[in-house]
Amino acid sequence: MDLLINYILQFGQLNQQQIDLITSKVVVRSIKKDAYYHEAGKIPREIIFLTAGIMRICYYDNKGNEITKYFMEENRFLADINSYNQGIPSTEYMQAITDCEYIVFPKAVMEELSLTIIGWDAIISKITAKGLADKVNRISTMMSEDATERYVNFLSKFPGLANRIPLSYLASYLGITQSSLSRIRKNVK
Repeated sequence: MDLLINYILQFGQLNQQQIDLITSKVVVRSIKKDAYYHEAGKIPREIIFLTAGIMRICYYDNKGNEITKYFMEENRFLADINSYNQGIPSTEYMQAITDCEYIVFPKAVMEELSLTIIGWDAIISKITAKGLADKVNRISTMMSEDATERYVNFLSKFPGLANRIPLSYLASYLGITQSSLSRIRKNVK
């Protein structure tokens, strides 16, 4: 719980009573490697905070190819925020690519915290804005880079991640084939 509370406190102030309320309302869960936490076509009814492991967000294009949009590692909130807020089916999958532990915020708990904790909505807005900015920054830099630059930048931004995820997922994320990634990795040391 300390990871979660420390993360939230970066975005606003909470007193001990508010912290105790939050920790009393959330649930800790785990998921095994390769299992899907969430599937496309379902309406998300909770937000999670990843405390251990790596998840990937992916979708299938119109040709049936699986595309990795991005990876989420520890100390991050995960949600298909558009589907969650609008109550519509998601178009994305969330898959554990390592064994993961996470803290669950069911929608009813989020609503209760919003009504009970003054400033909760402002904290969540700041967390959401940071998450969206991080996502845009990842994608926008990749648009103007060639495959080698994308790989080198991935290594510099996420130094410990490349060794923890399957090459097929990394290649999909970088928008290249696995054989191209292997060639790039040989040339980049």
